[in-house]
Amino acid sequence: MLKPHFRKTLTRRHVAHSLILIGIVAAVGAALLLARQHGVEPRPPSGAAVLQPAPSSVKLKPQVVASYTVPSTHPKYIAIPAIGIANTPVLELGLLSNGAIATPNNINEAGWYHASSQPGQSGAMFIYGHVSSWDTTGIFYNLKKLKLGDKITVTRGDNTTYVYQVVRTKVYSYDKVDMAEVLSPFNAGKPGLNLMTCSGQIIEGTSEFSQRLVVFTSLVKS
Repeated sequence: MLKPHFRKTLTRRHVAHSLILIGIVAAVGAALLLARQHGVEPRPPSGAAVLQPAPSSVKLKPQVVASYTVPSTHPKYIAIPAIGIANTPVLELGLLSNGAIATPNNINEAGWYHASSQPGQSGAMFIYGHVSSWDTTGIFYNLKKLKLGDKITVTRGDNTTYVYQVVRTKVYSYDKVDMAEVLSPFNAGKPGLNLMTCSGQIIEGTSEFSQRLVVFTSLVKS
């Protein structure tokens, strides 16, 4: 049985990549440390499947962020002042060959599932972000600190901004995520934005995080 252990200096540890499944959300994460205690995802157990490379933790240069472009109706940046997230690029994500939603290749970027709604549209926009990678925390590491009423701004490709307000947070067991709920607006009459990341602890002897955290928001200003 694998047991977490701790050292004074945390060396570079290989991280497995979280994968969101339609119907079941599975994390290809890691298992020697508890992620919530150190803010990193440790090395996966031998034989764990990694369908995408481990995400990079390289900081994005300001000029790269400033010059980032997407189609006019797509989400370009996300900002969450309550947890210190300034304008951060939002990548377009599709599906992998196994039916899972692809994940961002950098922990400092967020990812928008392109089959979900666009900013301001009816329905819900779905954005995913990493908890951590290698030796540092990811963009959504502090998502758990959001409170009801906190604001989230999404900037579209044409620089139109949309402000959403947190209306609910919910924690799911990793194997009981209701994706129909996650991909739907909390308030049926208002466009929504739902954010997801991994949460909880590593399940010993596996490559799974024990929970998924979802923050539901509704549009309040455009």
